[in-house]
Amino acid sequence: MTLLAYAGAALAEIAGCFAFWSWLRLGRSPLWVLPGLASLALFACLLTLVDSPAAGRAFAAYGGVYIAASVAWMCLAEGQRPDRWDLTGAAICLVGTAIILFGRRP
Repeated sequence: MTLLAYAGAALAEIAGCFAFWSWLRLGRSPLWVLPGLASLALFACLLTLVDSPAAGRAFAAYGGVYIAASVAWMCLAEGQRPDRWDLTGAAICLVGTAIILFGRRP
């Protein structure tokens, strides 16, 4: 469930941020902000589904997922090919996410 919540949250956050990017940087209609706001609200709701006793831990672990999903977005939605540094950085972030999520705790 946690991985699905993170994947959905990443998609919702990136889509919401891209709506603002489209309006402010690509000259699209200000109406792009409305679905962007809805998407960002969905992002926040999805993060509450993560099974964690601490919000900060859930948010920190999500950071790596967000970075990897952003690189995928760059490739799939924007048609920009990630370079080896993009892929290496995203992989390192996912390792950090795994350590935070699955590390042993007393």
